[in-house]
Amino acid sequence: MRKASGLPADTLDHPIWSALSRYSIGPQDAALPFAARLARENGWSRAEAERVIEEYKRFCFLAVTAGHPVTPSDQVDQAWHLHLTYSRDYWERFCPEVLGRALHHGPTAGGSDEQHRYFTQYAETLRSYERVFGPPPADLWPDAARRLNEDHKARRVHPRDAIIVSRKLVPIALLLAVLSVLALGVLLLRS
Repeated sequence: MRKASGLPADTLDHPIWSALSRYSIGPQDAALPFAARLARENGWSRAEAERVIEEYKRFCFLAVTAGHPVTPSDQVDQAWHLHLTYSRDYWERFCPEVLGRALHHGPTAGGSDEQHRYFTQYAETLRSYERVFGPPPADLWPDAARRLNEDHKARRVHPRDAIIVSRKLVPIALLLAVLSVLALGVLLLRS
């Protein structure tokens, strides 16, 4: 039976879920709170960052209760990476007081065996998520083929290292570039 929150009663009543629901990452008096930092570092709105944090909490719940290794979605992994940088909060408060155990992040060693293992783990994570929380939001938890396909992996680009143009603006940017080259050509021919 699901309660008004949309979660099954046994999940809502679980002590780890209760602790996760009350938990806020990082110092509460920070000028740049965790959600704002997560949004800024990933180019997300604050609302999107808050959604990712909620999914991160669900992932952590599965990590300690599912009974099998779990693999996060890309966005959830970004929240986890950032949380790990709050090392005192993560290791001294979150793991012992909220989860009741250490939760280590292990990157892939690479290769086809690892790819297969992570594909299988991620697919099992999605099945466990659905059993516990219902269908995962597809924009934050894509299917395993999309999540782990090399062509769809996220690439991190920092604005200080590149010029970022929205796909919607690419045709306009190309037109402006062509017009600039033509104008330069006309100026050179006149001189």
